[in-house]
Amino acid sequence: MTERANANPAELAHFGALASRWWDPDGEFRTLHDINPARIELVDQRIGLRGKRIVDVGCGGGLLSEAMARRDAEVTGIDMSAEVLDIARLHLLESGPLPVEYVQISAEDLAQSSPGSFDAVTCMELLEHVPDPASLIFACAQLVKPGGSVIVSTLNRTPRAFLTAIVGAEYLTRLVPRGTHHYGKLIRPSELDAWARHAGLSLEALIGGHYNPLSRTFSLGGDVGVNYFAHLRRPHGATD
Repeated sequence: MTERANANPAELAHFGALASRWWDPDGEFRTLHDINPARIELVDQRIGLRGKRIVDVGCGGGLLSEAMARRDAEVTGIDMSAEVLDIARLHLLESGPLPVEYVQISAEDLAQSSPGSFDAVTCMELLEHVPDPASLIFACAQLVKPGGSVIVSTLNRTPRAFLTAIVGAEYLTRLVPRGTHHYGKLIRPSELDAWARHAGLSLEALIGGHYNPLSRTFSLGGDVGVNYFAHLRRPHGATD
């Protein structure tokens, strides 16, 4: 393991304490359940999941990992929280045979041991929770094969995001557990693009995400003012 894992102990404790409720569609993680259909469609449209080898960085309880495996991808889900991985493995047993393996390891450590091993990397709702998001993007770039894709999602650092994703979601409607997000850790697309270019990735697309808490629906569009996805690609011919 690296001497300084790119993880915040307080963040790990926060999500670890809620791990047992990860698969409750009406519990603390209900927004993840609500947005999962749209994000799996986005990932499949951008990279084509069938037959691909994917690493799901920050997989949590395995919502996205299992969904990708159901579309015939071979998935390695990694996370630094032992508690959420225990829940992910338990749910996988209940789901039946799926090509998913869960490993407690950081993206940086996996990139050192298995560089260029994956057709694509997904990293959803994690960048804003780690101490060094640039390091995480660099690790994702090392994990993917030349020509492969990295798809990330995060929250924009805008006043609107503060009002909707923090004040509204955490304190008014309580759709998300309080303390989940911190405004100063949210990430502007320009910052993400700079980290990606430094890591040798090109920005293919930015796609906005829009959650309606009344209908519990999530749609994709051009407005990246709150939630957004970025499709990054490692050029063909790139070397480690």
